[in-house]
Amino acid sequence: MSGVSTYTEEMADKICERIADGESLKAICEDDEMPSKATVFKWLAENTAFSDKYALAREAQSDALFDDILSIADDARNDWMERNFGDAAGWVENGEALRRSQLRIDARKWMASKLKPKKYGDRLDLNHSGSIASIPDDALDARLLKLLGKAGTAGTAGGEGEEEES
Repeated sequence: MSGVSTYTEEMADKICERIADGESLKAICEDDEMPSKATVFKWLAENTAFSDKYALAREAQSDALFDDILSIADDARNDWMERNFGDAAGWVENGEALRRSQLRIDARKWMASKLKPKKYGDRLDLNHSGSIASIPDDALDARLLKLLGKAGTAGTAGGEGEEEES
């Protein structure tokens, strides 16, 4: 359990620097010389300057995570392992290490996309490429009547079948 409970600019800077370097708040707060997570959250609620600095550190953290992704992807040290097959030895793919690397990459991609969605998030294509012309008229009419019925206006659209009230 940490003993730090008094806010200082020096402590705030250390926390933000470590976050910007890609470290999690949980890991930071597990250090004896650092405050608990509850204390950090209290400081965030009470101190606007720290809250702003922390938000910038979180954005920078997404770039550190991106760098981690490249390092993990480029690290092939455990991709192959030597196995003995009776009297012969050979190299085989280390599926466990490869799956673990992929999991680590996916976790960092997800987190980076949440921390900085405009830069690392998925791009949504909102362009419609279909055509309503390919739908038969009777299918469109049936769909329109169904929707109008749900809206409580069936039979009053388009002037057909309308009765004027006096």
